[in-house]
Amino acid sequence: MGSLQDKCLELLRGWLARQLDAAARAWLDEQLAKAGKADRDLYLAIGLAPRKLGKADLELGPEDLTAADAARRGWNPAGWSVDQASRVALLLAAARDEGAFPAKLEQLCNTADVRELIAFYQGLPLYPNQEVYVARAGEGARTNMKAVFEAVAHRNPYPAERFDEHTWNQLVLKAVFVGSSLNAIHEFDRRRNEDLAHTLVDYAHERWAAGRTITPELWRAVGPFIDESMLDDMKRVAESYIPAERQAGVLALRESGMPGAKTLITLSPEIVSEVEAGRVSWETIASEIEKPQ
Repeated sequence: MGSLQDKCLELLRGWLARQLDAAARAWLDEQLAKAGKADRDLYLAIGLAPRKLGKADLELGPEDLTAADAARRGWNPAGWSVDQASRVALLLAAARDEGAFPAKLEQLCNTADVRELIAFYQGLPLYPNQEVYVARAGEGARTNMKAVFEAVAHRNPYPAERFDEHTWNQLVLKAVFVGSSLNAIHEFDRRRNEDLAHTLVDYAHERWAAGRTITPELWRAVGPFIDESMLDDMKRVAESYIPAERQAGVLALRESGMPGAKTLITLSPEIVSEVEAGRVSWETIASEIEKPQ
């Protein structure tokens, strides 16, 4: 197993060890020692993990998240549970046989329940031979199970690093369609592109025509690619009665160099002031959307 997997496995073991009681720690250590040997032991341990270790949230502080990113750039285990972290640890222990691991992971995914799938997809950026999991990750991004989709899409560097433009755009469109946060998608801004912008504007037209709302986050993908054909749409957003939409409109328009965009920004001087003061951003819009209604 390469040094990346070693580092990540040790971090996971340390985080789990401080949260588990002695009996649970002993069980996990025993399973990790066996994980790279008989497949049957690995599959059994993965199935038993919630019963043996529980499903509590994995308790991580800022220093733990910093250590995760230092071990593997973009790795963000915030929001993981104990059973999910232990399952990823078991997979990393089994990845000592790098050649056999992709087929083993595929077999596990084909027979997994929802919580197992979530863990397997959360671990994507940590496995050896990163290039071989693109199709598997793409399947996770197409699922109708929102929690599984978000295991691929949220706080996971794998899609931004490995998906081609078409697959990436489909992931973003799916996130918008199912009401999943765009702010939680790793390196979202870097992967924005003109085709995605036009696709999302077309989607907005369909929603408006049906009398439905759209997430204000959609305009985050559009800002740098605003053209003449989109100015009426942006005017509609900038004049919306919904505060988050007006804020999103201003943020998107500020990324456009079009003269028409600069004119529309003047419709909301109070929001411009809030943006310049750091009180309005894509992050604040996302947090407002995610608040319980």
